[in-house]
Amino acid sequence: MSTTLLVGINIVVMAAIIYGLMTMKKMNFSFTTRVLLALAVGIVFGAILQLIYGDSSEVVSKSNSWFAVVGTGYVRLLRMIVIPLIFISITSAIVNQKSKNLGKMAILILAVLLITTAISAFIGAGTAKIFNLSAEGLQSGESEQRASERLETNLESFQAKPIQEQIVEIIPINPFYSMTGQGSSATLSVVVFAAFLAIATLEIRYSKPESAELFANIIKALHDVIMRMVTMVLRLTPYGVLALMTRIVSSSNFSEILRLVQFVIASYVALIIMFVIHLIILSIFGLNPLIYLKKSATTLMFAFSSRSSAGTLPLNVETQIDKLGVSDGHANLSASLGTSIGQNGCAGIYPAMLAVMIAPTLGINPMAPAFLIKLIIITTLASFGIAGVGGGATFAALTVFSAMGLPVGLVGLLIAIEPLIDMGRTALNVSGSMLSGLLSSKFMNELDLEKYNSEIKVDA
Repeated sequence: MSTTLLVGINIVVMAAIIYGLMTMKKMNFSFTTRVLLALAVGIVFGAILQLIYGDSSEVVSKSNSWFAVVGTGYVRLLRMIVIPLIFISITSAIVNQKSKNLGKMAILILAVLLITTAISAFIGAGTAKIFNLSAEGLQSGESEQRASERLETNLESFQAKPIQEQIVEIIPINPFYSMTGQGSSATLSVVVFAAFLAIATLEIRYSKPESAELFANIIKALHDVIMRMVTMVLRLTPYGVLALMTRIVSSSNFSEILRLVQFVIASYVALIIMFVIHLIILSIFGLNPLIYLKKSATTLMFAFSSRSSAGTLPLNVETQIDKLGVSDGHANLSASLGTSIGQNGCAGIYPAMLAVMIAPTLGINPMAPAFLIKLIIITTLASFGIAGVGGGATFAALTVFSAMGLPVGLVGLLIAIEPLIDMGRTALNVSGSMLSGLLSSKFMNELDLEKYNSEIKVDA
């Protein structure tokens, strides 16, 4: 059969699966059930496509280009509402005095993000040592060499800006430019501008009450409209997850994955251990970890399949506020900062594992207290220093390696399995940001414990 016909058959199958998910919605199956099923079916369908045609076949490539209309289209819709959601939610929360102490709230959120990143770095280093991972056994092909060369170039570009300049760039010169999502620190710049705008409104509440009230009403109306947009986009989640997982599985090079299977297994062991630590931390502070697990499952599954912390932000915020009882200000600030600061998976576990792998090749004992302590400190600081820079895990690794005096080539050697481990890293990143929102909200007595402990409502 011709390639066009085979691609057409695959598209019809995908359309039939989507129709089945739509039918399940009409039959009142819960949102979580439909997302979980979409994830499983996407994995199976993608595996079948690869077994039949091969990961690099023209049929799979052309089929995925059509599946991307659903999968990538959905992620783009999420990204479309990220900046408006951050701006309007933070402004609304402060203007309505739902978060009375912004400074304390921000410090608590950052503290949780950075402390958990330090723990993640320790877990990553320890896991790499337990599995006896080493850079010596890794082979370098053409794609890996090209990737290493690109990373060297990226490192030079990244190092051209001192850390002080990167921090200053968080303050926007033109906030409207930041709202377009452009610039290296767009998300954090919008957070800063929204906070300043809201605080300015509070400042004129007594001197010019009419202006303050008018602006507050405008923000409230915009908030209602933006949240309705969020709801509209989130209804498409099962279909987006289905297409994304089908594309990832069908195009993955399993021979390369098998070659580096030990690193993949070690990575996921470290990620799972850190996620369990998240649950233990919740338990220590009196929050039932099983409830968190149930209510955050859909958000974490989407983060896993989309590999995008920013794309998951609307789901992150919605889950924190509507399911976990986190106040608006804490939910929006933790989710926003968590997209670019203190990412447990990308900026914590990953760079630490790589550093432990390459240290022995340079005659360094990675478990020596001096090396380990330095690694944890640098990894934690680097997770803040790369704020707003795209390709979080790669830039975190480059920053850590540069500060530790290690060669950056190893990062390129793992390019073949990057998408596979990035799924788990992204899910852990999002869990870390939700954890920071929960704990900061609880510390400041703004967590709705009744909502947190309530039964999960059946989604329409």
